[in-house]
Amino acid sequence: MAWKMVLPMEERIRFVLEVEQRDYSIAELCRQYGISRKTGYKWIHRYRAEGLDGMRERSRSPLSCPHKTSQQWVDRIIRHKLKHPRWGPKKIRIILQEQGWPGPIPAASTIGNILDRAGLVKARKRRRRRKRSFQGPFTQAQRPNHVWAVDYKGWFRTGDGQRCDPLTVSDLYSRYVLGVKALPNQSYAVARDVFEHLFSHYGLPEVIRSDNGSPFASTGAGGLSRLSVWWILLGIKLELIAPGHPEQNGSHERMHLTLKQEACTPASANHRAQQRRFNKWRKEFNEQRPHEALNMKKPAQMYHRSDVDYPKSLIEPSYPPGYQVRRVRTSGEIKWCGRKRFIGEALKGAPVGLKRIDKNHSQVYFGSILLGDLHDADSRGLRPSIYVPQTYELEQNV
Repeated sequence: MAWKMVLPMEERIRFVLEVEQRDYSIAELCRQYGISRKTGYKWIHRYRAEGLDGMRERSRSPLSCPHKTSQQWVDRIIRHKLKHPRWGPKKIRIILQEQGWPGPIPAASTIGNILDRAGLVKARKRRRRRKRSFQGPFTQAQRPNHVWAVDYKGWFRTGDGQRCDPLTVSDLYSRYVLGVKALPNQSYAVARDVFEHLFSHYGLPEVIRSDNGSPFASTGAGGLSRLSVWWILLGIKLELIAPGHPEQNGSHERMHLTLKQEACTPASANHRAQQRRFNKWRKEFNEQRPHEALNMKKPAQMYHRSDVDYPKSLIEPSYPPGYQVRRVRTSGEIKWCGRKRFIGEALKGAPVGLKRIDKNHSQVYFGSILLGDLHDADSRGLRPSIYVPQTYELEQNV
């Protein structure tokens, strides 16, 4: 029979009883039980000194340890973990520090060991690191409200079978989550209501970064949508990440993962219940959760309202001398060279500037955004531009 590294008590008793019978030598019995002679003699001595009680495994911990964490604080650590299952040792350590820990704060590794012994640590699947794609000329957030990230988390159905599209907005500098709204769809009208509320409450950002999906962008002229045209008329700069590369909006996508784990799974009974859950989660994320990217500060400690208020009127773009200006009709068309030319319904009511390139065609701009080309003899609308705008020629000289 094989004696394991740590013997069951029954195996130890059988071993010492066979030793006492003297049918086999101690060396031979040790080979049979698969243990060293040193281990065999240890159990023989304990049996002869203490009887059967000596067969029990003894703790290797010292009788007293001045560095051992008291049970009171072990319980406190476990309570924090049970309250915030997704929080790791570093975050829990910060909370303990804020609440007042008598004496030195246990290291994050010590807290991790306590949680591991309590069975509260789940092994994480290692994710394969993606190769970083071209990040593009994105603005690096240097202050609150410099860059906001916007997206939909991905729709799901609430308990009553209704579709829920969570619209999320965060400040990339402070990681502050400005809004998480449980919406019934991704329409322009519903999204605009959300942003009107956010702009009224927090003011305007300098830049908004989004993906290429509706309602933030479109496949029309300049990739503009009704929502992005409205943002531009408010004086906000737009940045679009590359299609299929959510990592270009990395911190916002990471927040989405946390949101899904803590506030979407499982879904709530209905929209109202789901929104209450989102509100509670956002408050905790902003005001209670330490953030490693912020040197373990909380987003609410880093964020403040924008200095730019939500204006009562829109700011129309102006164009340099020599540009012809036309206002886009409700049909999405302008009149040029005696014909109606389709520009895009997203731009209805907005002024566009036409820059003459040669005697046969012009480039069409909305502010600084090149929409495309119009050919005088062509009755169709915009075509993709075949000329590189002057603003891009600077890159060739770098």
